[in-house]
Amino acid sequence: MSTTSNRRTFLRQVSRIGAAAAATTALPRLCRGQQDGKLPKVAAVITEFTYRSHAHVILENFLQPYLFNGQWTDPGFQVASLYVDQFPPGEMARDVAREYKIPIYPTIPEALTLGGGKLAVDAVLSIGEHGKYPVNAKGQMEYPRKRFFDQIAAVIRAGGRPVPVFNDKHLSYRWDWAKEMYDTAQALRIPLMAGSSVPLAQRRPPLELPPEAEIEDAVSIHGGGVESYDFHALEVLQSMVEARKGGEAGAAKVQFLEGDALWKAAADGLWSVPLATAAMTAELGPDHQLTRCLAAGGKTSTGTAVPMHGIRVWYRDGFGATVLTVDSSSTRWNFACRLKGEDKPLSTSYYVGPWQNRNLFKALSHAIQTHFRQGRAPYPVERTLLVSGILDVAMDSRASGSKVVETPQLAVAYKPRDFRSLREFGDTWKIITEDMPEPKGIERVGSKS
Repeated sequence: MSTTSNRRTFLRQVSRIGAAAAATTALPRLCRGQQDGKLPKVAAVITEFTYRSHAHVILENFLQPYLFNGQWTDPGFQVASLYVDQFPPGEMARDVAREYKIPIYPTIPEALTLGGGKLAVDAVLSIGEHGKYPVNAKGQMEYPRKRFFDQIAAVIRAGGRPVPVFNDKHLSYRWDWAKEMYDTAQALRIPLMAGSSVPLAQRRPPLELPPEAEIEDAVSIHGGGVESYDFHALEVLQSMVEARKGGEAGAAKVQFLEGDALWKAAADGLWSVPLATAAMTAELGPDHQLTRCLAAGGKTSTGTAVPMHGIRVWYRDGFGATVLTVDSSSTRWNFACRLKGEDKPLSTSYYVGPWQNRNLFKALSHAIQTHFRQGRAPYPVERTLLVSGILDVAMDSRASGSKVVETPQLAVAYKPRDFRSLREFGDTWKIITEDMPEPKGIERVGSKS
């Protein structure tokens, strides 16, 4: 089905459900194209385009109508160009570009200028995730996000006008580069958005912390690998605790914990086993083996050790929180905290929808499109800047044998924003269900038409 016929089908369905106003909202000046009857142009700068890569699961929501909170949503943008850094076996970039008539340019400047030598797009997607890149001595994949951003910023500088940019996941694996990216965006007045998809997932059970909450302790749990999934869990943590009383002031010190050091830290009161148990209970219930293993020092009923590691963060305002890995699951995202004066912890599990994490990117794509329209990130990019720094320092701590690392450079202060309107609350999973087959390519799913 062509892009034009998809849009016609979408508009007919929007009319039926009475949501045409949401689909035709006028764009601010940063994206003037739609006001002229033309869709704003987006350049996509990506590492690789393979099945289930971030390029796949983000761009499919820019090329087809998608479901967000149970409502069909037209992306409202034209993907006008692609820059692809790598073409591994099984790559999808050439086929998708051919089907949707998107030119692939050999350089990032050409993708942003559409080959004309002058900035010619209204927004930029920078997706520096997946692909074969060096892994450094600290175990960090050296994704080229800084290289991508530097070339994007150079074209914007030469063009004399800022356009919104989205940077997938953390800004850079190096703190100094992440800070330089942030500073450049500030200097050029580039509306910059970055970060994880997970904070936008449905919370089960529902959990909303009160404004100016006095949080005494918090834990964020995931089931993925070191660094790559620690990032997501840190963003989940930060997206919650940034709303604590007084706002965010930054991190004072960081420690990576594993093995005996992890359980010694628990015995010393640096992280709470009951709080971690509450977070796991939100996902699996109180009687699941993985929930009970926490009380047993990280071992199952048969004495088998459960894979675990942690990152402890001491914040500049005296607050402390912990990220934990518990066993192995790419869809494990849990959170718990204890508020001042309350004995019972608050906890939730983030449900990402069917097909592992693929559908989670519908909410993220919606948030990116909102950012592109409004020229303002729905949540502060300082969140991801701080998390990028915490994660880099955690890898330093790990390399040094779990030493506590002081972080005077991470005095990143900011005020949170209410991003509830960009979160998935579960209505989409009444339409896209667990028993529905997952498409291999870019296809509209969940539609009866």
